Amino acid sequence: MARGLNKVTLIGNLGKDPELKYTNSGVAVATFSLATSDSWKDQEGNMQERTEWHNIVAWRKLAEICGQYLKKGSQVYIEGKIQTRNYLDKEGVKKYITEIVADQLLMLGGSGGRPQGESSDAVPMPEPSAPSKDEDLPF
Repeated sequence: MARGLNKVTLIGNLGKDPELKYTNSGVAVATFSLATSDSWKDQEGNMQERTEWHNIVAWRKLAEICGQYLKKGSQVYIEGKIQTRNYLDKEGVKKYITEIVADQLLMLGGSGGRPQGESSDAVPMPEPSAPSKDEDLPF
């Protein structure tokens, strides 16, 4: 049987500063929202625009890089995979969230918070592995 492909490529702007946390076992995890926009002309010739918001999760060294260099409004190129997970909210109700688990990041659009002279090269990461069942997620 053929294997599937779960690959996402996005270019957009951060909706807020990344939130960097650490699991109980010390693994870094960063979360942030990313806005992508699409524009088109409607039947009357008027320009229309729609913004889609994506939940981004980065692990380990990539998470630390996100926490250090990315800020609200930063433009980034993200590669990763779609993942849906569930969790219990404060009232014990089961909720679902769909996220993009980032495995590569390219900072675009100027310095984006990087020190002067630092390049905006891609930051490749090893294939991310899901946290173990025993590892507490910080969110």
